[in-house]
Amino acid sequence: MQWQSVYIDGNWVRPEGEQTLTMVAPSSGLEIGEIARGGAPEINAAVLAARNAYEGAWGQMAAVDRGRLLSRLAQSILDHEDELTELEALDTGKPLTLARGDVRACARYFEFYGGAADKMHGETIPFLQGYQVMILREARGVTGHIIPWNYPAQMFGRALGAALAVGNAAVLKPAEEACLSVLRLTELAEEVGFPPGAINVVTGLGEEAGAALSKHPDIDLLSFTGSPEVGTLVQKCAAENHVPCVLELGGKSPQIVFADADRDAAIKTIVAALVQNTGQTCSAGSRVLIERSIYDEFLSALAKQFKMLRAGSHDKDLNCGPVISKVQQGRVLGFLERAEADGIEIAAQGQIVTDEASHGGYYVPPTLYRMVPRDHELALEEVFGPVLAAIPFDDEGDAVRLANGTDYGLIAGIWTESGARQMRMAKAVRAGQIYINGYGAGGGIELPFGGFKKSGHGREKGLEALKEFTVSKTVVFSHG
Repeated sequence: MQWQSVYIDGNWVRPEGEQTLTMVAPSSGLEIGEIARGGAPEINAAVLAARNAYEGAWGQMAAVDRGRLLSRLAQSILDHEDELTELEALDTGKPLTLARGDVRACARYFEFYGGAADKMHGETIPFLQGYQVMILREARGVTGHIIPWNYPAQMFGRALGAALAVGNAAVLKPAEEACLSVLRLTELAEEVGFPPGAINVVTGLGEEAGAALSKHPDIDLLSFTGSPEVGTLVQKCAAENHVPCVLELGGKSPQIVFADADRDAAIKTIVAALVQNTGQTCSAGSRVLIERSIYDEFLSALAKQFKMLRAGSHDKDLNCGPVISKVQQGRVLGFLERAEADGIEIAAQGQIVTDEASHGGYYVPPTLYRMVPRDHELALEEVFGPVLAAIPFDDEGDAVRLANGTDYGLIAGIWTESGARQMRMAKAVRAGQIYINGYGAGGGIELPFGGFKKSGHGREKGLEALKEFTVSKTVVFSHG
């Protein structure tokens, strides 16, 4: 598979020097193609193209027509669902069923924001006699988007849907580890008729293309999803130009299980929320906090489910695929090795199912740890792999302290039949999304998403994202 060009101003162009990056399939460790290695010159050209589009045909397009374009792209994605699913699964290693769900979620983003494009209304403010005041909401202008490797197809829709709906022109830099679906989606966007410059996509290394986009002086807003460490660098670069950021930077999300919980429902959901995408999910429920009175019994039932988990090649469509790369595999296995050295007991472990075709893939066994100390890295740090830490708590107050006791605050699941406790916990836990007797919601396109603390700031998804990608303008009429 060869995409040795970047997409700028409606054209596929070779980067200066025609450098490329090799793409590797995580399921096998084998090379599957090359992509263009764009850098600062291509980012400059893309930003200029976006600025011209915003000040030209795209910026002057009626909101209803923007919405229709987004809706046409949504339908085109669904029309190419099988092709995109195969690309996404091959490129990321995720099971085919999950990849198909991601492609459908991408289509849903453009469908949702296509319908919202002409519904971003302004306000009026009662003011002094003889005055009329209007609050307009306008596109920011040129938005930059740096997206991660764990959900490239979904992130294409999440990053661009809201930004384009309100009239911004965009420059997107996908992660170099996985971007084949993004490039195909860009072709579909071109086919349905987005004008030149409205969407620009530059592949390349983070330290080259990503850094150039982060510090570009003609960007009006930057969105980034990734690690807190890189998020800090991105934000520092943007700050040099006083550019606002929307940052989603990961999590260490708790599942909080009280003694009165529906245990069967909780166990099923807790396992799924951890192993989805092999744990490579910012919102993964990677801690399970269990009321002490049921700890042993609940953990035993949870361990039975973990022992049934299977990890293997994307085309086997098992519970887990591989992790994204050899580097990521080494990082996750490092957590397991240190846990063993620290004497932390494995309660259960799934199996890796491989054959000759997947011999060189990057696999990690789904692993459940029992009695993880509260100050251990497994309880505090984002592993970004299929690893679940089980920790007991004593009472409601203790559960809140545990839930809030990390640097993150992205999502939390609360399992209890007590309505009063549900409300108290929802208010006390500091996270951007709280689920009661559930976790996640099929992509949650309509639901505002973002975090507290080192999980980032700003909100994506839902109508809330439209506010992030617009800016208010106050107009005061003095009419006597």
